[in-house]
Amino acid sequence: MSQRTPLYSEHVAAGAKLVDFAGWEMPLHYGSQLEEHHQVRRDAGVFDVSHMTVVDLQGAGAGDFLRHLLANDVAKLKSPGKALYGCMLTPQGGVIDDLITYWLGGERYRVVVNAATHDKDLAWMREQVGAFAVTLHERADLAMLAVQGPNARERAAGVLGGADAEAALALKPFSGAELGDRFVARTGYTGEDGFEIMLPADEAAAFWRALLATGVKPIGLGARDTLRLEAGMNLYGTDMDETISPLECGLGWTIAWEPAERDFIGREALERQRETGVQRRFVGLVLEGRGVLRGHQRIVVEGVGEGETTSGTFSPTLGVAIALARVPADTGERCEVDIRGKLHAARVVKPPFVRNGESCL
Repeated sequence: MSQRTPLYSEHVAAGAKLVDFAGWEMPLHYGSQLEEHHQVRRDAGVFDVSHMTVVDLQGAGAGDFLRHLLANDVAKLKSPGKALYGCMLTPQGGVIDDLITYWLGGERYRVVVNAATHDKDLAWMREQVGAFAVTLHERADLAMLAVQGPNARERAAGVLGGADAEAALALKPFSGAELGDRFVARTGYTGEDGFEIMLPADEAAAFWRALLATGVKPIGLGARDTLRLEAGMNLYGTDMDETISPLECGLGWTIAWEPAERDFIGREALERQRETGVQRRFVGLVLEGRGVLRGHQRIVVEGVGEGETTSGTFSPTLGVAIALARVPADTGERCEVDIRGKLHAARVVKPPFVRNGESCL
């Protein structure tokens, strides 16, 4: 049976089309995916992301544990609330999951992992604890909302009110703050500014309704996907998985190679891959004619080889078809994509396609 977030009744009341997503009954859209996409790019929208998993880590060994577990290095986090994006890897260097880690101060950290990887992530993390002095606490008592768009921070601050509003508006990008029993972070998955807000599950519905009263609109998973793709952000299970290393999905920048003595899981495999050279690179594609790009379409690079799209869509912001893709390392500025047996010309670009509502092409 599908699970439901604390906001399920709010989705029903708003007329959402509900679908199964990773075992959760989630809103795909509330009438028009296209309108919801533009709402986030032009104003402010709110997503229910309570299906994602929040895990709190505490103990004298919490930092050392995360430095071993993750390819990025939590030692970079110098101020409480600061966030770090990175990957949790297999010993072979494949991506188990991509996640955000927050340092809450002292010996406390918070990790947010994807809904579709909940079971394997928690099992892997607990398996790796070993002798580290750390405890893991899954926060099933929390809900999580993402308020995104050019007007999102001001609208959300209005609901937070008072000193909490001032503290939230003072946050720098990719940082957060504990505000009473809420945690507000200036992070997101859309390429727009905004907040991700973790709060007690029994407060979520009232907070949601207060946001809607300010003009923020509810946004479903459909627009979330087109927004993140325009922003050039990977989707786990589509653009990467345990067979793909960060070096093959555009996330090499999240690997903290220094200090050299830090022995994180997967390091040896990544170093070998870096030494021998990556055979495939992760790029963006823009279709030059009519058609729609989707995941798992064959790419032909004349005189070089073949690749494959990993995810694709029609970009509502740009008015063209775009995709993320893995192509041979020697691919130049052009390729062709096989759409229903016919090759269509495409331009190779560096993601993102859109940032803060503006084209990056």
